[in-house]
Amino acid sequence: MAAAQGQRSDGAGEMESSEGKVADSAPLPFRAAVEALRGARLRPEIEIDATRAPQRLAPHAYALEAAVVDGDEDLADGRLVLLHDPAGHDAWQGTFRLVTLVRAELEPEMAADPLLPEVCWSWLTGALHARGLSAGEASGTVTRAGSHYFGGLAERPPASQIEIRASWTPREGSGGVPDTAAHLAAWCDLLCQIAGLPPAGPGDGSVVSLPQRRGPSTP
Repeated sequence: MAAAQGQRSDGAGEMESSEGKVADSAPLPFRAAVEALRGARLRPEIEIDATRAPQRLAPHAYALEAAVVDGDEDLADGRLVLLHDPAGHDAWQGTFRLVTLVRAELEPEMAADPLLPEVCWSWLTGALHARGLSAGEASGTVTRAGSHYFGGLAERPPASQIEIRASWTPREGSGGVPDTAAHLAAWCDLLCQIAGLPPAGPGDGSVVSLPQRRGPSTP
């Protein structure tokens, strides 16, 4: 994964990579939305790259994968997919859709908090609202899972993971293009918050991140 270094969200050579390439025949609004993603400036803790996008969800799709990195440790990771259907989609109530997966490892006592799912969902909506963004037709799930190891793996400590899957319709602006750079920045705010990092700038001191520093387990 190529580090964004607090500047652009694209990696060197990504325009020509099989994962990052957007066909010249793609609609102009989609191409503009992708260019905005590539030009977004992100926190230096974020490492981000283009990845292969799903082919069956919409006529046009672009995907990014990212991780919050502290030294050699991944604190959280996720994937953000931009979908576009020029004909519109009844379920989306628009022509664009953002789909995401975010996950992080938790301390077991944090995973046992009964309010954790509601708090994590509020982080997503709060990250968008903090940047003045709307999340039309938002839907998703928050899942927590625990693993206990036995036999030859018995020496491993129990592990707990939180996972957010969500999708929403970004408001379209001039030329029918949503502000995808701002949505990506808000998504990275969520990724950093679930990783346990403090806010990057002035903000509400009542917002609390998860106090954990475990990296997500490799699938």
